[in-house]
Amino acid sequence: MGSVASAAAPPSPHSALPQEGAPPYGPGLAGILPQTSVGEEKKEEKVDYLNLLCPVPFEEIQREALTQGSETIKVPTAHYEFGANFLDPKLMLIGRVMTDGRLNARVKCDLTDNLMLKVNAQLTQEAHYSQGMFNFDYKGSDYRAQFQIGNNAFYGANYIQSVTPNLSMGTEMFWLGHQRKSGIGFACRYNTDKMVGTLQVASTGIVALSYVQKISEKVSLASDFMYNHMSRDVTSSFGYDYLLRQCRLRGKIDSNGVVAAYLEESYLSMGAMILCSSWM
Repeated sequence: MGSVASAAAPPSPHSALPQEGAPPYGPGLAGILPQTSVGEEKKEEKVDYLNLLCPVPFEEIQREALTQGSETIKVPTAHYEFGANFLDPKLMLIGRVMTDGRLNARVKCDLTDNLMLKVNAQLTQEAHYSQGMFNFDYKGSDYRAQFQIGNNAFYGANYIQSVTPNLSMGTEMFWLGHQRKSGIGFACRYNTDKMVGTLQVASTGIVALSYVQKISEKVSLASDFMYNHMSRDVTSSFGYDYLLRQCRLRGKIDSNGVVAAYLEESYLSMGAMILCSSWM
């Protein structure tokens, strides 16, 4: 009496061979590993380094970073201001007169399609507190250059160049004649659709880094770090930026334990904006 195995039909010789067109690693991985057709080549996106986009201005290299600290409102006495604006596609004039006698003026004029003149001035009744600055900004196809002239024999210049589609690098220098001081700095900025990272180093002993991560269209998280070699001070902070329909909520906490919050609410129909800030 024979066994079941001996009674079964022998396997077909073709069943032990892999089927034509089947992957050599076995049918079980066919649904896991991607299959490419014969002759298919991966197309790499080529970068035209001769036609890069124009970078952001050098003074705005950290415009997404945590800069709310300078916006804290501390008003010991109440004051009012009266202003007038003139807006034109190629000319902008803004003037403000405050009850304490201060006069602020801003001028922005497009001299050509690539050359712009900006003037900022503040006149006060106190001696040696009036300030004035002339900026000549030139915008190239993939670079920006700026030359500055101010009171107290101030002269400055900066240049920023797009190196890759995401990386831009620049340098700046200044000379303050009345104080016989000069300085030079270097900066780089790397940005994508989801993040922005910056680095700035200056001969004055300042090293600054910032990183901004875009969580969504309305929410961003940011952190920064600053080191002052002269005073040996190190500060870092972490914050958020939440943009709503008619208001903007921002906040941060730094390494000194200072917590700050800012609320901006705009009334477009009235042309007014309310800014509330608190810190502790």
